[in-house]
Amino acid sequence: MNQISTTSRLYLREFSKEDASQFYLLNKDPEVIKYTGDPPFSSIEDAEIFIENYSAYKDFGFGRWAVCLNNTDEFIGFCGLKFHPKENLTEVGFRFFKEQWNKGFATESTQAVINYGFNQIGLSEIYAHAHIDNLSSQRVIEKCGLSFVKNITHDDMPVKLYCIKKK
Repeated sequence: MNQISTTSRLYLREFSKEDASQFYLLNKDPEVIKYTGDPPFSSIEDAEIFIENYSAYKDFGFGRWAVCLNNTDEFIGFCGLKFHPKENLTEVGFRFFKEQWNKGFATESTQAVINYGFNQIGLSEIYAHAHIDNLSSQRVIEKCGLSFVKNITHDDMPVKLYCIKKK
């Protein structure tokens, strides 16, 4: 297990094949993917294939990471960085099971990812975007110190773009 970061309640690690069933369930919930533009996986096997073919770790040295509880090792969602070559920017993003919402896990893991991006990878700025109707994600992004840049269209959806620069 390649652990990336640890907080008081969580640890972030690279995805493994063993995450496929939880990853499938996470992306199966219509409320969880409501603002993402991502279709659900059609099966656990599809989620496993996605994980097996996920090349961001070797391509860029970072990616989306599984978020697990320190005390139980339970997979509760993901958070991490994604490089967008066309725009030449790196964004932080997160997704959690609905029963984990409003517990501070998105904020806690996003702050850890931002710190990792600045201090371990050497990024000078990190972006985030949230659908214009996704007020909860916007609050998390703002709590983590990102500032609103502008409204844009991302993946054919209206989103708010945010940015934080390394101090």
